[in-house]
Amino acid sequence: GINGFEVQKQNCCWLLVTHKTCVKDDVMPALRKATGDAILKFEPLILHVQCRELQDAQILHSVAIDSGFRNSGITVGKRGKTMLAIRSTHGLEVPLSHKGKLMVTEEYIDFLLQIANQKMEENKKRIERFYNCLQHALEKETVTNSYPKKKIKDKNNSSYTRKKKRNPEAAHDKCITEENDEDCENDDDPGISITIFPED
Repeated sequence: GINGFEVQKQNCCWLLVTHKTCVKDDVMPALRKATGDAILKFEPLILHVQCRELQDAQILHSVAIDSGFRNSGITVGKRGKTMLAIRSTHGLEVPLSHKGKLMVTEEYIDFLLQIANQKMEENKKRIERFYNCLQHALEKETVTNSYPKKKIKDKNNSSYTRKKKRNPEAAHDKCITEENDEDCENDDDPGISITIFPED
């Protein structure tokens, strides 16, 4: 803990926890306190949302995928509770010490921190993109719902399909800004998919 407190989780002691970019001078004093195995870990945003209806979860899922959170999914429980998990795949987990002994060089730790900090900045961009795209989607949904129901049916406004291949020329329902346009082009995206698992 940066402020002198330790966070306990699953029988582990967190030596350093921060939501900001980190430098070697922050990490090395924390590593010296380690008596067991120490791991450097970066975790991107994880957001769980309970949705009133499946359609709400589908809208959020589309926004999450378009914003770069490629590991997102929808879970429908036995009693119909619909949960959306917004997750990304750009995490980082690297062992640094074993039984209190540092197993890597300080230069390598500095290198890892640069990577982790880049991932942190990317995480912030994706969160901001998600927020902007969500606002856009909700505004669009409000406008769509203000039309009479007959017109909505005539437009064939199915908000979601099981698997939808993307057409780069016609990015249907996709929120593209100047900031994320280049990211979307470079993404190895197989398409939008939905995974529904029964709740344990």
